[in-house]
Amino acid sequence: MVAQRKLMASAQRKLMASPVVPVVLGIVVLLAVWEGAILLFRIPPFVLPSLGTIVQHAFTDTGRLMSALLATLGEALGGYALGSLLGLLLAVVLLLAPPLERIVMPLAVAVNAVPTVAYAPLFLIWFGLGAASKIALVALAVGFTMLVNALHGLKQADIAAVNLMRSFGAGQLKIVWRLRLPVAMPSVVTALRIGVPRSMIVAIVGEMLGAYAGLGRMIYESTQQVDLLSVWSAVLVASIASMVFYGLLVWIDQKLVWWR
Repeated sequence: MVAQRKLMASAQRKLMASPVVPVVLGIVVLLAVWEGAILLFRIPPFVLPSLGTIVQHAFTDTGRLMSALLATLGEALGGYALGSLLGLLLAVVLLLAPPLERIVMPLAVAVNAVPTVAYAPLFLIWFGLGAASKIALVALAVGFTMLVNALHGLKQADIAAVNLMRSFGAGQLKIVWRLRLPVAMPSVVTALRIGVPRSMIVAIVGEMLGAYAGLGRMIYESTQQVDLLSVWSAVLVASIASMVFYGLLVWIDQKLVWWR
């Protein structure tokens, strides 16, 4: 009996420690507030439809939604991967060349002081209405976050450990690979997490300003046609995709940064 209680207590602790539980509780609270507000304030459906109505409409329009989702995910993931990689590589370059950091960082801050979406018209002119312009926008948004976080993390390596590796003849790149990068992994993963919602937001807004396909294009067209259920369905699908993407990153975080 005692062993059974201990087993149940251990299972409960593992369940509460799981990252899935807070997400599920948050969704339940959101649903309760959403439906409760509709009933309490008698909000008309054209202002705020019930979630059940939105889900039902999404199922009836699955083909169009999935096609738009694939286009948006392709742009968001492409820009996310490109921006993260370039931001990390630039952080390593600036670490190895401190004089270059004093030149590049003010310029990077100046560029990112302006909301990324403000560059959308220029990117649409430069790269066209296709996926390339949205990938470039997402890469710009994600790259700066990765640059700042990765550079900070790379500088956190213990100086004594760096000097010890140097005394054994290790070069700068080897020190970065064997010491600085593992130390910087928590900061890198944090940047990856921050980049998930930014990549989806930038991709969708970019599509709303000009695109051939995607959830943003669907939201824009549905708004023009006053088809609000389609707008809400696209928003719901984008939110679910972002949550799945973020959950995957949490799992990767637990595998890569297991010592935290």
